[in-house]
Amino acid sequence: MFGLGKTWEMDPRLAPDTVDILTHGECRLVLMNDARWPWLIVIPMIPDVEELHDLPPARADAIMQLALHVSRKMQALTGADKMNVAAIGNMVRQLHIHVVARSEGDPNWPAPVWGYGTATPYDPVDRAAHIEKLKEALRV
Repeated sequence: MFGLGKTWEMDPRLAPDTVDILTHGECRLVLMNDARWPWLIVIPMIPDVEELHDLPPARADAIMQLALHVSRKMQALTGADKMNVAAIGNMVRQLHIHVVARSEGDPNWPAPVWGYGTATPYDPVDRAAHIEKLKEALRV
């Protein structure tokens, strides 16, 4: 069906801004390298898929269940006031789901995170510690 015989590759526009966390089933989880917000992206490793509704219902449901799991775990881990979960894909057409932990008083609250200011990359030591906490929290 989708991408038969093709190898999945992450859209090259995502790679420079993200750090690989783990693979779960047929999805890759990456951390947005912006310390202003705890922000993960769930990327189904299915070639040539742009829209969630293009998938067979069982596959779409499994991907959404993972995004919901990530959202719950991130909220518990961060104490966020609000979780933003979105599959927008206007710039990067490859299907991917953003899971962003938001808190009152964070940069640009309550407006969207997209396009606000300049990203603040994680300090490498802090990023490594954050990734370990995320991996532990996200074990399924």
